[in-house]
Amino acid sequence: MGTKQVSGLSAEEQADLGRADSLAREIFSDVANKWAFLIIETLGDDILRFSELRNRVDGISHKMLTQNLRMLERNGLVERTVYPTVPPKVEYTLTPAGQGLRATVDSMCAWTHKYFDHIETARQTFDN
Repeated sequence: MGTKQVSGLSAEEQADLGRADSLAREIFSDVANKWAFLIIETLGDDILRFSELRNRVDGISHKMLTQNLRMLERNGLVERTVYPTVPPKVEYTLTPAGQGLRATVDSMCAWTHKYFDHIETARQTFDN
């Protein structure tokens, strides 16, 4: 993904396109990891507590779940709600932007299922 020069735009508008392109690369870099995708899929339409998420995302450590939830919250994909109770109750849910990304992740999964046999055959052919 490179910044495209669009004729007829001012230097300021070109700079805005450059910043948007840079931000897109940064967000893709953040969310393009297996844990972020699994967290997004696991949250789905639910509202879950940290321990519920950790129990549902097979193999994730406390540290990795914490880091990924913070990153997803920072990027506006997950909303964290803290309730003033003892002990504190914290819940996580996807924002509208997170739901939009979830739709993209679902499409990627559907693509994988559709072309699974083709990909496996291609890999076997390549590896031999």
